[in-house]
Amino acid sequence: MPLSAGTKFGPYQFAVPIGSGGMGTVYRALDTRLQRTVTIKILHPHLSQSRDFRERFEREAKTISQLNHPHICHLYDVGTADGISYLVMEHLNGATLAARIAEDPLPFEQLIKISLQITDALDRAHSIALVHRDLKPANIFLTQDGYPNSPTYPQKYDKLHPAELEPPQC
Repeated sequence: MPLSAGTKFGPYQFAVPIGSGGMGTVYRALDTRLQRTVTIKILHPHLSQSRDFRERFEREAKTISQLNHPHICHLYDVGTADGISYLVMEHLNGATLAARIAEDPLPFEQLIKISLQITDALDRAHSIALVHRDLKPANIFLTQDGYPNSPTYPQKYDKLHPAELEPPQC
């Protein structure tokens, strides 16, 4: 569902599309209530129309909203309006780690710093039994000031079941 600049969706005013994938389209937008730039992911219509998917999506969003870490993108809102499911999250300026690596190799010291920051973010997620199922450079965002951030799309995290928390028996 392509939205043009200026389209209003509840309190959000769309600016420009910034990406698209298997789940939906991502837009930069303005939250007109708080006068701040946000990122909105609009799910593809066939996913928004699935009751089971919407329920899972909202349940996972509630779980992810428990994450509060400087290297995990903050989730602001989730819902369905006019039959369209969406996520509203913190807007990050920068590029993916994959894009940054493609430009020029990163200095060793910077790689270590980024690795430690991402590891700390993953440790926070793991502390509440969440696992990122699609961690790769294309899903790690480097802000303009060089800090890594993992956008918190619910489909990328799964709540672990108690049996999965047990260490493997050798």
